[in-house]
Amino acid sequence: MRYIAAYLLAALGGTENPSSKELKKILDSVGIEADDTRMDKVINELSGKNVQDVIAQGYGKLASVPAGGSVAVSSSAASGGPAAAAPAAAEEKKEEKKEESEESDDDMGFGLFD
Repeated sequence: MRYIAAYLLAALGGTENPSSKELKKILDSVGIEADDTRMDKVINELSGKNVQDVIAQGYGKLASVPAGGSVAVSSSAASGGPAAAAPAAAEEKKEEKKEESEESDDDMGFGLFD
C-alpha cells in the first residue's frame, strides 16, 4: 500500500508516470525504506494508465463486494415487513436478560479488585 500511496501522491503532484526515483524520494521523506522489487511491480502495473480511471475501476469492483451483516439485516427487514420486526424484538429481550444476569453477579459480595 505504501508504494501505491507514493505513486498516487506523485501522480497528484503532476507527474503522469512517476519513476522509482520519485517514489523513493516520497517514501524517504516519511522514513520508509523502499523495496525495489515491490516498487517496480507497482510502477509496471500502473505505467501508461490514467490514475483516475484506475480508481474508478476500483470503485466498481468494491461495489460488488458484500458489505457484511448490516446489509443482510436491512434487506431482510425491508422484505419481511412486520414479520421481520418480531425476531428483532426477541433478540432485544434476550440481550436485556443477559445484561440483568451480569448485573446480578455484582451482588455476590465480592468483586474482581477486592
